[in-house]
Amino acid sequence: MANPFMNDKTLDAAARSGWAAPDSSSRSTSIGPITDGPISSWHPQTMTVGGTVTAAGVLLVLLLASATLGWTMGPDAQGEVRGFPGLALGGILVGFVAAIVIHFKPMLARILGPVYAIGYGFFVGVISVAYNNYKDGIVLQAVGATLAVFAVMLVLYRTRILKVTDRFRRIVITATMGLMLFYFVSFVFRLIAGAGSVTFLQSASPLGILFSVFAAGLASMMLAVHFDQIERGVAAGWPKGMEWYCAFGLVSTLVWLYLEILRLLAKLQRR
Repeated sequence: MANPFMNDKTLDAAARSGWAAPDSSSRSTSIGPITDGPISSWHPQTMTVGGTVTAAGVLLVLLLASATLGWTMGPDAQGEVRGFPGLALGGILVGFVAAIVIHFKPMLARILGPVYAIGYGFFVGVISVAYNNYKDGIVLQAVGATLAVFAVMLVLYRTRILKVTDRFRRIVITATMGLMLFYFVSFVFRLIAGAGSVTFLQSASPLGILFSVFAAGLASMMLAVHFDQIERGVAAGWPKGMEWYCAFGLVSTLVWLYLEILRLLAKLQRR
């Protein structure tokens, strides 16, 4: 599941919602004359890149652990389910609810971020083993491709070859929200009309492959938006809690990218 909620307006509102660090203009950098009494100083608890990376690492570890459990409980090579398939759907619902609550209550990201990672990670594990039963090794390929895309996007962003402007952010976030709405409508339609009613998303036709390339490319661009948000947050002195908020956005986009690449590889295998 992508995280289209993390736009500039949302992040700025979160940083000002009563738990932000004082404005940089109000911080004192000078120390008064020494007296016999103790000197108190303000030590800001602001967001850092290292703290955000640590938070993202924790979420990824939880997600991978839950995905491993989902893998063991997913369908075997004969299509027989070894665990509880309803838990996979439950994982999606848990992750979706956690993402919505985090949007409205960013300070809860430290708690609900791990909840999302565990819930959605289980679903990712079940889906992954199903794809791997279809084509052995496809999951390893998808993981490798996801890591490669992440590394390339990070290099492009750090070297400023890819510049994240206001227009770039608006286009990517708007397109992401549109795509998520399309996925949601398709999901509801399949529940009503049956699983075989919407074949476009799984089609190995040129149009179906082009759609998957577009979705994976959009997820890649969203990574650059997250890199920029983290960098701007550190520069603006956002509060410490925003580390978990931004880490959640980064991890959810990585999961989205992985699933899109997995679907694309499966389509290419069928041609």
